[in-house]
Amino acid sequence: MAVTERDIQKAEEQMDALQRNGFALSARYDSDADRIVIELSTGVQVAFPPRLAEGLADADPGDLAVIEISPSGLGLHWPALDADLYVPAVLQGILGSKGWMAAQLGAAGGRVRSAVKAASARENGRKGGRPPKAAAN
Repeated sequence: MAVTERDIQKAEEQMDALQRNGFALSARYDSDADRIVIELSTGVQVAFPPRLAEGLADADPGDLAVIEISPSGLGLHWPALDADLYVPAVLQGILGSKGWMAAQLGAAGGRVRSAVKAASARENGRKGGRPPKAAAN
């Protein structure tokens, strides 16, 4: 498949549109606050704890401190961790792949404690607990 001049022009237009919403000028790990801090071209700073991002959660501070910014400013890369984040996604609160984010939400839901959940667990216990899963045929 050949890349045409129109394909290149379209890709450049898409890149310009993404960059208008802000791109990374700098990124650093603030060890005192335990935060990744991204300075955007819009003057906005975005900060988040590394434990919230796929590939960064269990990293050593030294590995978190080395962050490369892609030439477009739309990507961040941690070479020692082989981890990447897409800046437009970070701005939307997306700090990992769909599968990873779904697992984080599921785990958070499983940790929720409420009176309703406790009552339901007690009721299931009185009935003998959770029924076994049926064997798939």
